[in-house]
Amino acid sequence: MFRFPAALCVASLVVGCGSPAPETAPNSQSAETHADGDVALTAEQIAAAQIALVRPIGGRSTEAIEVSAIIESDPDRTRIVATPVAGRIVSLTRNLGDAVARGQTLAVIESREAASLHAEIERTRSRAELARATLNRDEALYARGFRPLREVEISRAAAREADVAVRLARQQASASGVRGGSLNRIVIAAPIAGHVIARTAILGQSFTADSAETELFRIASLDKLSVNLMLPPAEAARVRRGGKLEVASAGRRQQATVRFVAPALDPETRLVRVIADLDNRSGHWRVGEQVQARISVGGNSVDAAGSAILMIPAAAVQTVENRSVVFVRTADGFRTAPVMLGRRDGQMVAVTKGLTGNETIASANSFTLKAELGKGEAEHGGH
Repeated sequence: MFRFPAALCVASLVVGCGSPAPETAPNSQSAETHADGDVALTAEQIAAAQIALVRPIGGRSTEAIEVSAIIESDPDRTRIVATPVAGRIVSLTRNLGDAVARGQTLAVIESREAASLHAEIERTRSRAELARATLNRDEALYARGFRPLREVEISRAAAREADVAVRLARQQASASGVRGGSLNRIVIAAPIAGHVIARTAILGQSFTADSAETELFRIASLDKLSVNLMLPPAEAARVRRGGKLEVASAGRRQQATVRFVAPALDPETRLVRVIADLDNRSGHWRVGEQVQARISVGGNSVDAAGSAILMIPAAAVQTVENRSVVFVRTADGFRTAPVMLGRRDGQMVAVTKGLTGNETIASANSFTLKAELGKGEAEHGGH
């Protein structure tokens, strides 16, 4: 056994080399290092060296997956507004970014087809009015005995047919999107309340019956957005619906909730799509913005072999002779314990082998114990 009376005045083992050591037993001011990997220190010396002592943490770790993501509008709160019939845009009332209320006019389209549909409604309505008037006259004459019942029944059937024709004409116009406006014009209204996030409509633009693209506006409610990201299958397997996801960008942070984990790989990227819901009532986030997403996932409490996984501060791990070790507190100081490490989670690291969880280990400033161990081995090599 070799003693190093001034050993704790190097490698930051004392607060200051000029400070006197506390009054203890003669041997207590020395750090004794053994060839078997033990470092003898008293409680006073440990305190003076500011070596933190911690216990391993058992149970599940709080691991996280970090990946880039894109903020998009929620598909369930997005509507495409298209021209329903052939025609020409004669009025536009909303532009990109404008807020709109449900039913508010977005555009007016002049259309021959609209005129035909409106005209058909007017024709059927006129016929229905005539059929109703005829029925009323025949019923009055029948009551006075001047009309036979058979003619009254014919008038009643004609009136019913005329009413059906009016309803059919209105349904056809509604199916074509024709509502409001004058005889030859269609009013295009917002189907939901939200903001205009896209506008392709141009004043004077014409559409034909076989137009490939008839989209005029895209309206989205931005109170709730979607966070879209792609993960490798192995990582996606650790993500669960309802799990938490943190979105960060330019000093902003907010939590989102995982809503969807795709059951199949994307055919092009071979990755798994994950979508999370993001509350945007504050208006801090924008559609199309790229952000950093951090998904919290639970680590296993045991490894594949069934051994317990413990979490310790990364600062507690030192490398000695190409092995990862920690310094375990003993009655006389510390002993080195080789460990097998697992996944790192921030400032913590998993230990899959080498500790039972009942030990007390050196954490902060444990590197000074490694320095003392190296000095002791050098001394032993010299004898």
